[in-house]
Amino acid sequence: MTPTRKAAPLKLHVPEPPGRPGRETDFSYLQISPPGSVRRPPLDSKPSETLDVANALVRVLDDQGRAVGPWAPEVDPQLLRAGLRAMMKTRVYDARMLIAQRQKKMSFYMQCLGEEAIGVGQALALEPGDMCFPTYRQQAILIARGYPLLDMMCQLFSNSRDPIKGRQLPVMYSSKQHGFFSISGNLGTQYIQAVGWAMASAIKGDTRIASAWIGDGSTAEADFHNALTFAAVYRAPVILNIVNNQWAISSFQGIAGGEAATFAARGVGNGIVSLRVDGNDFLAVYAASQWAIERARGNLGPTLIEWVTYRAGAHSTSDDPSKYRPVDEWARFPLGDPVPRLKQHLIALGAWSEEEHARVQKELEEEVTATQKEAESFGTLATGVIPSPATMFEDVYKDMPAHLRRQRQQLGV
Repeated sequence: MTPTRKAAPLKLHVPEPPGRPGRETDFSYLQISPPGSVRRPPLDSKPSETLDVANALVRVLDDQGRAVGPWAPEVDPQLLRAGLRAMMKTRVYDARMLIAQRQKKMSFYMQCLGEEAIGVGQALALEPGDMCFPTYRQQAILIARGYPLLDMMCQLFSNSRDPIKGRQLPVMYSSKQHGFFSISGNLGTQYIQAVGWAMASAIKGDTRIASAWIGDGSTAEADFHNALTFAAVYRAPVILNIVNNQWAISSFQGIAGGEAATFAARGVGNGIVSLRVDGNDFLAVYAASQWAIERARGNLGPTLIEWVTYRAGAHSTSDDPSKYRPVDEWARFPLGDPVPRLKQHLIALGAWSEEEHARVQKELEEEVTATQKEAESFGTLATGVIPSPATMFEDVYKDMPAHLRRQRQQLGV
């Protein structure tokens, strides 16, 4: 059929970030709700009944550091002190390890600068037996759960005391004892693994739940959507965390779909109760995590949480963010820095002080420096003290097959 009029040429829409080098960022796209203004839905809410919360932003701390609104948790100040200390320790650890990488003591490193409240807050809300399925930027979970810094550093340095024996990238930790599932280098796989683990826990009649982690960019992976389907259909006892830190390497979160709708709204569309939360507000993180944990452990099914935060550092030591975003963008991020925000709240409670903060900062720097010195005594990538080749044959088979024994003999190890 011949058209009666000439149609305009078709065009594609390519999302553009609201800021570029030399151009100040317009953060109005974030859709920030006032502190304390978002309602707290009943635990047994239907997914469709949480759409308003998925499009808003749960916040507890106001500009004066006061806890306001229905999400303000009743929490012991000692837990908040522990949370602040773990966040500070994570930041000190990150800073030292970044320097060590630049000194060629390890091959690769990734910071979680600016995102510490998310990992620490949820780690302190979970039970010890619950299993986390993290990405490569959740080292704060391990630190909050008491995993030894020495083991973390020895893995980074790929030395003779590396607990992973050189079988992972430096930042891809693993500790069953601390509920930290082995990190996968293939983005998105941990989501389906977490849902499967949670389903298995329910099948066995256990009480442990799973916590899955993914970044905003990786929500474009097929595994993300597969995980949501299984979690919704089988009401798996799992928390589905999306860390929206605005950037997936050098691509803005809009490229992954964050421009047209919130990432939390995807959960509602898949039949999952969903929240959108200020990830730089420790109290909001802890309260939302508690809410989702109670739902999962009460057989009410999965909860998807979008944590709105900002990746303050480079994607990794292989990245230069000044090439694709303003250098001062973090300083102007509307949700601020999670460490000073929690510090301000604790000072307002009379449970912290500037003097104690300075003292703890110095103590943590000394602790991390001393641990690094001990870790380096076992070797670094620069000194060439690495695990024996014999370790490649270990922890693979319960009983080593004959052909591997012959190969080991041929290596002379």
